[in-house]
Amino acid sequence: MKLLHAAVLSILAPALTPAMDPLSAYLIVGGAAISWQLFSPHSWLRCSLLECCNAKETLNFSGSVCSLPLMAIQLQPEKGEEQMAPSDSTLILPVVKMDLERKVFGQHLAVQIVLRALSMNLQSKRPKKPLVMSFHGWTGTGKSFVSSIIAENLYRLSAWRRSFVHHFSTVLHFSHGSHVHLYKEQLQSWIRGNVSACPRSLFIFSEMDQMPHGLIDSILPFLGYRGEIDGVHYGKAIFIFLNNAGGDKITEVALDYWRRLKRREDIPAEELQDLLSEEIFRNPNSGFFQSQLIQKNLIDYFVPFLPLEYKHVKQCVREELRAQGHPEEEDLITEIASAMADYPSEERLYSSKGCKTVASRVALST
Repeated sequence: MKLLHAAVLSILAPALTPAMDPLSAYLIVGGAAISWQLFSPHSWLRCSLLECCNAKETLNFSGSVCSLPLMAIQLQPEKGEEQMAPSDSTLILPVVKMDLERKVFGQHLAVQIVLRALSMNLQSKRPKKPLVMSFHGWTGTGKSFVSSIIAENLYRLSAWRRSFVHHFSTVLHFSHGSHVHLYKEQLQSWIRGNVSACPRSLFIFSEMDQMPHGLIDSILPFLGYRGEIDGVHYGKAIFIFLNNAGGDKITEVALDYWRRLKRREDIPAEELQDLLSEEIFRNPNSGFFQSQLIQKNLIDYFVPFLPLEYKHVKQCVREELRAQGHPEEEDLITEIASAMADYPSEERLYSSKGCKTVASRVALST
């Protein structure tokens, strides 16, 4: 409609500006139309060049972004303020699948579960509840990496759009146990404000095993099967929790399969998901200790990240050598991977740090 108005103005321009030659008139009106598009909150031109968020539009972009920058936990959008980002998601699952399978090593279960979860949530025009996933495993196994791949595919991240992912660090944002009541209020306001501004918001909570007890239950109202809360629909939002808790149990299962000469690919996802649910609920060192989110079955998927074997660490080293622009020397790859495979002490099958320190080891060795 706005383009139609601009076209009409351009046609009428010579008549409206008799003192000017036709070319000048068209240039003036054309410039005005472009300026109108750039400064109009929901115009197609502004959305293609800048960020915009308007769930009522159906822009055909390769990704969708909505949210506010997480500069500080105290910040929240002003009432009535509209954030700018492309509207509804057109995430291409085959592309996500290719990214995960090409870049993530040794995590077939996590990849399968994440793809299924995204598919079910994104295919619904109005999901009944937000997508809630909890990632579990040892450090360096790919939990943060997978969440970043999801964000990069779901959102149009670039230098000026990195603020579209809400990343809560327990150590940074919830470091004082005596401030839990204040954190609860701030967290609720932050989620409410951002989802109000843009339904397809992504919230990532890292270091959940250090989360003060009871804090995460404050977001329970937003995760349930509700139509709307105060006029806001939360079903399109996505919540991801990153946990080291449960990693030891996952490793126990994987090691047992290996000792019985069974493949890790044969481990049933359901077995690990049930194990994780019970483990983190009973674990006092977990941010989900006796959490109502688990009691009320509001976490849709407990995603297990298996311990990385020597062969997976070699893949990480090889990829890091490429990234740093070094030749892929097999002796160096073997040396670094062998030094990192340290668990159990007898078999030295897994890397207790996953691929966490690969980058620094490559830098020191080249």
